[in-house]
Amino acid sequence: MAHSLISRPAGEVAVQQGAVVSKVVHRGDGLDVTVFGFDTGEQLTEHTAARAAVVQVLSGRLRFVVDGDELDLGEGSWLRMDAGAPHSLEATEPTVMLLTLFGS
Repeated sequence: MAHSLISRPAGEVAVQQGAVVSKVVHRGDGLDVTVFGFDTGEQLTEHTAARAAVVQVLSGRLRFVVDGDELDLGEGSWLRMDAGAPHSLEATEPTVMLLTLFGS
């Protein structure tokens, strides 16, 4: 297939009470795209990724720490991180986030 379309990525997951949910919407050709839903207070502890990444907040708000810098990411925020950058996050309200991993 020469193209793929998701007309409303935020609709790919529903935020569930007390949970983190995710759905892979694309995998291949050096590009992985996953939509995450976080309930308020849900978090991912500090970790790294082997590939460069872009985080886009589709709705809600995240307290995001990358390389020791605390960032407040609201709806529409876009963040690129180098491979290996230590990062963590916590949803400060129900949040849907798009994660794109790229490169080899």
